[in-house]
Amino acid sequence: MGIMSDHPTETILGNAEIILADRVIERGWIVMSDGLIAEVGEGDAPRGALDMAGDTLIPGLVELHTDHLEAHFSPRPKVQWHPLSSVIAYDAQIAASGITTVFDSLRVGQDSRKDAFNDNLESLADTIHEAQQSKLLRVEHLTHLRCEVCSPDVVDKATRFLAQRAVHLMSLMDHTPGIRQFRDIEKWLDYYRGKTTMTEAQLQKFVEERQALNRELEPLHHRKLVELARSRNVPIASHDDTTIANVEESISDGATLAEFPTTIEAAAASHAAGIKVMMGAPNVVRGGSHSGNVAASDLAREGTLDVLSSDYVPGSLLMAAFQLPADIPSITLPQAVRMITKNAAEAAKLHDRGELRAGLRADVVRVHRHDSIPVVRTVWHQGARVV
Repeated sequence: MGIMSDHPTETILGNAEIILADRVIERGWIVMSDGLIAEVGEGDAPRGALDMAGDTLIPGLVELHTDHLEAHFSPRPKVQWHPLSSVIAYDAQIAASGITTVFDSLRVGQDSRKDAFNDNLESLADTIHEAQQSKLLRVEHLTHLRCEVCSPDVVDKATRFLAQRAVHLMSLMDHTPGIRQFRDIEKWLDYYRGKTTMTEAQLQKFVEERQALNRELEPLHHRKLVELARSRNVPIASHDDTTIANVEESISDGATLAEFPTTIEAAAASHAAGIKVMMGAPNVVRGGSHSGNVAASDLAREGTLDVLSSDYVPGSLLMAAFQLPADIPSITLPQAVRMITKNAAEAAKLHDRGELRAGLRADVVRVHRHDSIPVVRTVWHQGARVV
């Protein structure tokens, strides 16, 4: 329960367009009772319903991969904000974006640069837990541990973290230049030239060092991290799959989610194997990848896009879901909404949420459409209004 958890036993929302998992109710109503959806109906609502004035009701969004907490904790280089204040501000932005279940992406594994977020990994995780236990937060926060496989300390840090804290998703990342997201080393250099003061000679040396770490550490660390996740029954996500060999490894790992595949071939292979394919919602809204890889809309046209993530812009999740049917007529609004609700929940093995159906959690978002832009008006989390 969130900071506004003193909810009435029953709330009725009427005169609304309702997006179900497989169809649209043009004018209907929802009854929320004791934190669950009790009933969904069509036509006139029961007496006492709140008038939604024709706005759209969708399930609360499920966000599997957002590193936006970093922007609140470290808003400027060399600046660290108060941890609890950062978490509360981040949570408010998440809720206002219509997200009722968020997997906070916490990076584990240090590279050669000073990394304030990684250095404060455990204290930030504990701050989120403290805030949730104290009912200071509006939505449910779960932990997504992003493991940089080729970092020397990643296995030790991940092992210590899981021994003391709950983890709900683990992704295996490898940002070595020359493979996966940065298969084109020039793109890696372009990306890091804008983020560092290193000279060209220093950048080239950094590339060589990262490639050497990959050769030395990747096989052993990858195996140990998979074993660690399996021992705790934590769902596994692959990251930036590029080749069929990458996908075959993900299948062997038992991955349930493929985060941001960089090629059509990798996405198609993951989708065919039953691994849900996730792409960034900013990729949809902007019309392409900021790092020059495959566009999410291309995967949507191929029928291999299953889940969207807001990644670095929380508000992009809702925008992308409403934009996709306009951009690609073969995709219906219920299909697009499933990408940010039901499909995402299933990839994380959460089967109590993600659609507007009797018996599931009463996580509901009221959306007003202003021209082509969806605007969040109200959010209910387990039947309690939080926005």
